[in-house]
Amino acid sequence: MYKRVLIILVCVFAFSVSGFARKPKKRVASGAPDKAYLQKLMDGWSSLDPAKMAQYYDQGEYAFFDIAPLKYNNWAEYQMGATELLKGYKHLKLTVNDDAQIHTDGNLTWTVATVKEDGLTTAGKHELATLRWTVIFEKQAGKWMIVHEHTSEPLQ
Repeated sequence: MYKRVLIILVCVFAFSVSGFARKPKKRVASGAPDKAYLQKLMDGWSSLDPAKMAQYYDQGEYAFFDIAPLKYNNWAEYQMGATELLKGYKHLKLTVNDDAQIHTDGNLTWTVATVKEDGLTTAGKHELATLRWTVIFEKQAGKWMIVHEHTSEPLQ
């Protein structure tokens, strides 16, 4: 009898302690980016006018990685480089795929997704690709601003 009571007490203790091991619940700030917001960003880039995108990017010294070159040190560099790159396109359609993951904790949101690229260059070449896209947002003065972005294309 004593052995059974001891086993039951040990089990109850073990289950009680395991409840403390749960992950803390993440705090989600209101209006955090969702898949529709991510697509809105891709639609902005599809317009071929990077100046329209400045409103979404923090203007400070943050690194942004695009297909080429290696990196941009701030939004001004990124906008200038993207403007030159996009001059080579007549049409561009970027679509966020269904694999998008969005994680928010407080005033930070980080997202990962693949993006379908369907473009037509000024030389008449039709381009189809699947890109990798990672974005980090920070909520600043009530608005979600991009403070880091990384876009890449797998080597094939």
